[in-house]
Amino acid sequence: MARIYMIRHGKAAAGWAADPDPGLDAEGQAQAEAVAEHLGPALSEKAGPLPVLTSPLKRCRETSIPLARMWSLVPVVEPLVSEIPSPTDDLEARGAWLRRIMPGTWADIAKDQTSGTVDFTGWRDALVQRLQRIEQDTVIFSHFIAINAAVGAAKGNDSVVVFRPDNCSVTQLETSSDGLHVVSLGREADTVVR
Repeated sequence: MARIYMIRHGKAAAGWAADPDPGLDAEGQAQAEAVAEHLGPALSEKAGPLPVLTSPLKRCRETSIPLARMWSLVPVVEPLVSEIPSPTDDLEARGAWLRRIMPGTWADIAKDQTSGTVDFTGWRDALVQRLQRIEQDTVIFSHFIAINAAVGAAKGNDSVVVFRPDNCSVTQLETSSDGLHVVSLGREADTVVR
């Protein structure tokens, strides 16, 4: 069994409908420092520095920097823990699409003809399979929908949004021979898709 610490990125400088790959704003940078100061020493005492994976998107890479610096390591960029792919490059349409799919299920997205040719359930399944292959305790910097996909799989819940992880909240999962299990959900907040 391995423990996975999935951390949602800090507050981004722009929303999904405004920038395809924003970095962190000042509040997000402070959140990244705070989660490193909280989690880093606690995990170091327990198991020493752990492997760190990050989504390739700037907001996750920037959120991982304080912990990586504390542990003197370089995070591994893992595309499979990235945010849900968008069916369009048009930023305004992308934001509207995300707001529309969030209240639904993965089955609804798979049947949605306006979602384009992206295999969303395949994306979710690849993410979950990647997590299940983790063999040692690991910290992962990821995204709202990706964390929800993992928690939904662990709980057998097909909803796109199972809970609302706040920026820099830490959700803990465990791997085992029979799949993923939720240890604890991260702090929740009202998230508005911007």
